[in-house]
Amino acid sequence: MIGLKAVYLANVLVAGWISITSLFYPKRAVSTVFQNSVEYSETIRLVGCLWSAIFILSILGLFYPKRMALVLLFQLIYKGSWLLFVAVPAILEKKSYPSGMALFFLIWCLVLPFVIPWKFIFQ
Repeated sequence: MIGLKAVYLANVLVAGWISITSLFYPKRAVSTVFQNSVEYSETIRLVGCLWSAIFILSILGLFYPKRMALVLLFQLIYKGSWLLFVAVPAILEKKSYPSGMALFFLIWCLVLPFVIPWKFIFQ
C-alpha cells in the first residue's frame, strides 16, 4: 500500500506541475515539458486537461488507493502506447522528441505493473 501511495504522490507532483504549466503557461510547457519538440498549439492545453484529470484522480488515490487504481492502469496503457508509437519511431528516425518525458514514461511503465493491485481491479 505504501508503494501505491508513493506512486499517487509522484503523480500529484508531476501531473500537477505539467497540468498547471500546460493549461496556464502553454508556451513554457513547450520548452520545458515538451523540450521544444513540438510547436505551440492549443493541443498543449488539451494535454493539460488530461494531466489535470490524472492529478485530481491521484489526489483521490492518496485516500482511496485501490479504488483509484484504474487511473494507474490508464497511465500504463497510454504511456506505453506513446513510447511505442511516438518515442521509439522518433528515436529510430533520429527526430526530435521530449526525451525527459520518454524517460519518465519508461520508468513509469516499468514500475506500474508492480504496484497496480491487479486482483482488486479484476475482481
